[in-house]
Amino acid sequence: MAEKKEIKKTENEKKDKTFHSKPLKKGDIKELEREYIIPLREKIRVVPRYKKTNKAIKTIKEFLARHMKIRDRDLNKIKLDSYLNEFLWSRGIRNPPHKVKVKARKQGEIVRAELVDFPKKLAAKKAREEKLEKTSKERAKEKKEKEKKEEKPEEEKEEKKKEEKEKKAAVVEAGKEMEKAAAKKMKHTAKGSEKSPVVQRKALSR
Repeated sequence: MAEKKEIKKTENEKKDKTFHSKPLKKGDIKELEREYIIPLREKIRVVPRYKKTNKAIKTIKEFLARHMKIRDRDLNKIKLDSYLNEFLWSRGIRNPPHKVKVKARKQGEIVRAELVDFPKKLAAKKAREEKLEKTSKERAKEKKEKEKKEEKPEEEKEEKKKEEKEKKAAVVEAGKEMEKAAAKKMKHTAKGSEKSPVVQRKALSR
C-alpha cells in the first residue's frame, strides 16, 4: 500500500511539473515553449484539391489555439514563421505535407510557431539569411564607429580654424599699432625738418 501511495505521489508531481508554470512576478510576460507533431492528413482529405494547403494552415492554427490555451480560440493570435509557411507551400496548393513538426512559443496571448525539421533547401536559405543579417549588423557597427572617428577630426579642425583666426586678428592689431607708432615718429621728424630751414635763414641774416 505504501509503495502504491509513493507511485501516486510521483505521478502527481510529474503532472504538476508539466501543467503548472512558475509563479510570475509583476511585469513578467507569461512564456510557454512546446514542440508538437501536428497531423494534417485527416483534415486535408475532406477539402477539395484547390484548397488543401489553405486548410493545412488553418488546421495548424486551430491545433495550436487548442493546445496552447488561447482565450476564445482566436486564430489571429497565432503567427506562423515564414519558413514554416514556405514549407507548407513548397509542393503547391494541392499537395501539402501530411504532418509537421512545430515549436510553439507563447508570449502573453500571442503564439509564434516555427518549423523544427528543415529540409535541405530551406536550411540553406536560412543559413544564407542569417549570414546576411550578421554582415549587415557588422557593417552598421563599422559605420557608426567611422562616424564617431570623423566627428573628432572635424572638431579638431574647427578648433584649429578658431586659433588661426585669433592669430590673424592678433597680427592685424599688432600691424595697426606699428602703423600708429610709425605715424607718430613721422610727425615728430616732420616738425624737426620744418624748423631747421628757419634756423638756417636766421643764421644767414646775421
